[in-house]
Amino acid sequence: MSAVTTLLTDDQLAVVETTLDFAQEHLAPHAVAWDQDKHFPVDVLRKAAELGLGGVYVRDGLGGSGLSRSDGVLVFEALATGCPSIAGYLSIHNMVGWMIDRYGSEDQRGRYLPALCTTEQLGSYCLTEPGAGSDAAALRTRAVRDGDHWVLTGTKQFISGAGASHLYIVLARTGDDGPRGISAFLVERGDPGLSFGVNEKKMGWNAQPTRQVLLDEVRIPADRLLGEEGGGFRIAMNGLNGGRLGIAACSLGGAQSALDRSLAHLADREAFGARLLDAQALQFRLADMATELAAARALVRQAAEALDRNVAGAPQLCAMAKHFATDTGYSVADRALQLHGGYGYLAEYGIEKIVRDLRVHQILEGTNEIMRVMVARSLTGALR
Repeated sequence: MSAVTTLLTDDQLAVVETTLDFAQEHLAPHAVAWDQDKHFPVDVLRKAAELGLGGVYVRDGLGGSGLSRSDGVLVFEALATGCPSIAGYLSIHNMVGWMIDRYGSEDQRGRYLPALCTTEQLGSYCLTEPGAGSDAAALRTRAVRDGDHWVLTGTKQFISGAGASHLYIVLARTGDDGPRGISAFLVERGDPGLSFGVNEKKMGWNAQPTRQVLLDEVRIPADRLLGEEGGGFRIAMNGLNGGRLGIAACSLGGAQSALDRSLAHLADREAFGARLLDAQALQFRLADMATELAAARALVRQAAEALDRNVAGAPQLCAMAKHFATDTGYSVADRALQLHGGYGYLAEYGIEKIVRDLRVHQILEGTNEIMRVMVARSLTGALR
């Protein structure tokens, strides 16, 4: 794992080493079984929270770790070496915590953040709908003001943690069409009218539930509005900048694990009287995989630093990092499976699980096609 710890400060190195130890002790030994059983290990999430991983970006006054985005991408890469599915959910949970810490009122921060930081309560992010995925500004879930309450009606699709989570940040339309008519709300699992669809049958990410979130005239107090009315789209997009870096980092961690396993496998296997690891053709494949991961890692860390510094081009760098790292991570994992031969196709070796888990990273938090649209607009906008 030396590549992960390159050019880190002493504090960052300590965080990475602690997280790697946790991933190898509490995630890696169970990852295949959790995937096969579709088991969501909430007890393990709470152990992770004891290390501060339930509130990575939350300020320390309410139990958070107060880490930067530059620190966070290190954390999620290290976690994903044990299980990309669990690391991916924790990235989303931490996005919820950051959004409340950044945009919530003092009452909202005090009410929700302590329990989120300990993972006694889990959080989910509800933007996507059956008819509004990449075109998020076209969402149709509606919130109507009724005296001292808001009433929410609509359906959210592909929601990680749905049903198990206690708190849902729901984006709903409170005004006219387009992004300026969208607001963000805090919906609790026990709110009347809130229900959930069946746990989806998925290609990967089976160690966390994915369900529809169904809002049938869910009536919530007016103080559950997050931020200002009409400001929800900006809140959602700013949250996704960090969320994209988290998923990018998870792709790096999963792919790094696949590469490390390939090195060990090729060292143990022989063909035609020699170790496979000594075959130059296979060495070149390993060299390419390592080089591509190093390039992706550098871009993710550059984007994280830009987001920390709030530079003007940070969202575009986050989009670049997300699509490059998730494409690279999936490609590296797929080649690692090939290097394992038939063993890579067997569930017990864990490589095929990594491939399945990393495939969805190219879709969620904004598809990689949309990431390219964002980058292209940033390049061509000044020429229009």
